[in-house]
Amino acid sequence: GPTVKPSVSLLHPSSLQLFEGPASLLCLLFAYSPQGVMVSWTVDGSVVNEGVLTSPEEQKKDGYTRSSTLTLSKALLEKGEEFVSTVSHDSVNHLIKFRKSQCED
Repeated sequence: GPTVKPSVSLLHPSSLQLFEGPASLLCLLFAYSPQGVMVSWTVDGSVVNEGVLTSPEEQKKDGYTRSSTLTLSKALLEKGEEFVSTVSHDSVNHLIKFRKSQCED
């Protein structure tokens, strides 16, 4: 069938969580095809493997779905500024960025 790129949404922590922890970022992928989406996380350009939990892919009527959660340690929260979720699908990368300063207004 045709390649359908994933719809992606990134849910980020509230200001309160950012300051009090623990905070997590959730990347939701849905309605894509074929299966085989990979998600990786970077904080300020460094790949983070610790605290990452990616669900198995599930087949739905309108394609596949998958989610990935990055739970941030206090240290990462304090020093990190730019958090990026990289979604790889069918050899195309989609980058979704969240900057901590967006929360501090």
